[in-house]
Amino acid sequence: MVNRKDLNPEASPRAAYGARVRSAREARNWIQDDLAELVGYSGRHISAIETGRKPPTLQFSRSLDTTLGLSGTAESFERAWSEIRQGSLLEGFPEYLIYEARAAEIRLFEVGLIPGLLQTKEYAQALADAHVRRGTLTPEQADERVALLMERQAALVRPLPPLVIAVLDESCIRRPIGGAAVMDAQLARLVEFAEQPNTMLQIAPYSIGEHRPFNRAVNLLTLPDRSVFSYVESQTEGHLDRALTSVLPLVRAYHQLQAVSLSQAASVDMIHQLRKGTL
Repeated sequence: MVNRKDLNPEASPRAAYGARVRSAREARNWIQDDLAELVGYSGRHISAIETGRKPPTLQFSRSLDTTLGLSGTAESFERAWSEIRQGSLLEGFPEYLIYEARAAEIRLFEVGLIPGLLQTKEYAQALADAHVRRGTLTPEQADERVALLMERQAALVRPLPPLVIAVLDESCIRRPIGGAAVMDAQLARLVEFAEQPNTMLQIAPYSIGEHRPFNRAVNLLTLPDRSVFSYVESQTEGHLDRALTSVLPLVRAYHQLQAVSLSQAASVDMIHQLRKGTL
């Protein structure tokens, strides 16, 4: 075939995905336009997926599974897409996301950065782009990470949304990310978050000093059955824990943190002052 590009499925998970698409298509004697018509995409899009020039999406993968009769199977393209996406995530985090989507209560603490669930897309993109510049993520992985974050946020918009409590170290709102405009919009987003009926926002000011119990990000989930999970990250890995002997001390420490942090009204006032440049 003229202009047929050789594929190397060993090169990356995305290359393996593209090679599988081509193999499945050719096994049915379809040209790219044939498959494109069935899945609702263009032949050029199919070509870009097969050769790895374009990352697959969840929607594309599901459409492909429906067309090929693979929905819900171990060989589904949706499962392959999930593996690609998780390749840019810390160990333990994909499992955490499953519970986060079901949680009745979510408690967050963060140092230095706005937590993902509260980030604007522009703030998240600035962080992802910085990873690309440092060489710790590919551009495709960066885009996948931002897309996943938007999916996480959307998953919390439901008829009975979870209670989300966020305690942010003062460094989170003072550290400039993405430039003045991006940071101002991010601070405005925090104010909007605090106004929701199912949320609580507190700032842990520098003045609490040694009374801050955490030095790294901590996430605590309470599920509908009242079971509690913790998720803590280091620089290289994440750890999901459901053992009460280790989770309950984190819950107690979180309550102690809330007690020494600013009230929501005072926290919002601090953000307003920071946006006006009077703090």
